[in-house]
Amino acid sequence: MNEQVLRDLVPAVIGVLVRRGADFAPAEDAVQDALVEAVRVWPDDPPRDPKGWLVTVAWRKFLDATRAENSRRHREERVESEPTPGPAGALDDTLQLYFLCAHPSLTPASSVALTLRAVGGLTTRQIAQAYLVPEATMAQRISRAKRTVSSVRFNQPGDVATVVRVLYLVFNEGYSGDVDLAAEAIRLTRQLAAITNHEEVAGLLALMLLHHARRPARSRADASLVPLAEQDRSLWDTRLIAEGVDVLQTALARDRLGEFQAQAAIAALHADAQTAEETDWVQIVEWYDELVRLTDNPVARLNRAVALGEADGPRAGLAALADLDPALPRWTAAAAYLHERAGDPATAAHLYAEAARTAPNLPERNHLTRQAARLNTQLRS
Repeated sequence: MNEQVLRDLVPAVIGVLVRRGADFAPAEDAVQDALVEAVRVWPDDPPRDPKGWLVTVAWRKFLDATRAENSRRHREERVESEPTPGPAGALDDTLQLYFLCAHPSLTPASSVALTLRAVGGLTTRQIAQAYLVPEATMAQRISRAKRTVSSVRFNQPGDVATVVRVLYLVFNEGYSGDVDLAAEAIRLTRQLAAITNHEEVAGLLALMLLHHARRPARSRADASLVPLAEQDRSLWDTRLIAEGVDVLQTALARDRLGEFQAQAAIAALHADAQTAEETDWVQIVEWYDELVRLTDNPVARLNRAVALGEADGPRAGLAALADLDPALPRWTAAAAYLHERAGDPATAAHLYAEAARTAPNLPERNHLTRQAARLNTQLRS
């Protein structure tokens, strides 16, 4: 039995039950029960129509659970007859489930957890391990999210932009435990791209592929970070780069630019350079200008300042950085880098040490600390 086949079927099956009138929480519970039954039955008696089998079993389990609740007899009347399962509406069902899990009434953290559970088919334990929290904590988060969306009924199109942001959050979590969240986010985004034909979904998919292609070169054997300029580019996955560029070009051809397409274009320019010295920083600055125009995001402005420092010199980068709030995450690290490029190692060393104290994770903190130590050693010699 292929576990991946089961996971791919989960969102469509839940979507069918929700479309038939089931609230989200009991529908998801019924599908999980059906999956347990599938694990028991399929190895000896595999169905000819796996999705139809899951829909039938899940629907019956939902009906059994509903009929057992005497306080909810009104629902029993609404779900009395059992419709014949079939493929009709499968894509709409899956898409609706994406929208449901990214509903604006949920916090981003809850949306991510619910998406991984209902659309990704991951277990609560797997999600908890990936986020390094106790399983009971994650179970409570998912349970609250399910209760929040249980009464939601769609009478207007869902917001693809919200779904895209949730998937972007999943991707940025990276990986830990036995679940690679970056790979899972790519899988789910591929699925969404196949059923939406939306240029920003394609832009996000391209961005993920281009970033994921560089993953083998991002860290050393001791888990220390390798900056982009120092990465061994022969380790980059050229197949993923080619796919990402192709997806991006198709999206850009629609002439409906969005922020994820702009970010993917920047990543593509990095991927196109055979060496760090060959990077087309002028074009990258132009794409950051587009990104700032689309989002006015301070992080985009910060990254633009660094890119400007590469294209027009570190003084230009420092001037752009001076217009931004120093409390911005990674502002101090960017300032340290640009000061070093400008020939001011003393200031750079001080700023690297300061940035290390507020780094968001241990690998980044260690990298910044080493940069400060390197410059201090040079200054003493």
